[in-house]
Amino acid sequence: MKHDDEMVLKEIQKNTQMGMTAIDTILDKIGNDEFSITLSRQSLHYADIHNRALDKILQQDGEGYRGNQIGEMVLRGSIHANTAFNISTEHLAEMMIQGSNRGITSMWKSLKHNGLAEHDTVELAKELMDFEEKSIERLREYL
Repeated sequence: MKHDDEMVLKEIQKNTQMGMTAIDTILDKIGNDEFSITLSRQSLHYADIHNRALDKILQQDGEGYRGNQIGEMVLRGSIHANTAFNISTEHLAEMMIQGSNRGITSMWKSLKHNGLAEHDTVELAKELMDFEEKSIERLREYL
């Protein structure tokens, strides 16, 4: 597997894993059933893209992204701190929008720095970015 492909696919896995972790952490704080369903669907889509990136890596005998427990604890801790005094649907939606924006930015950086990635890899990255943009649009309804 080419280095550029591996780096982009790992970034896809990292972004989707962070999205799933954030949603998992936020779900018990949600009082709005519709919002909860929206985020649960979003998490399922993240899982699908994550697994497709992993499949591509494994097909080429590459090594998938391995998040560390410290990073996950920091993310969960940050979410808990940001929701300690405000668990309104508006605030939670805003936090998810900010996370999606960071994910889009990191994917653009990864694509820019790994310009030799194959078409299929780039398409999967673009699919994730498109999904993030659509998710932001859906989440704006809760602001």
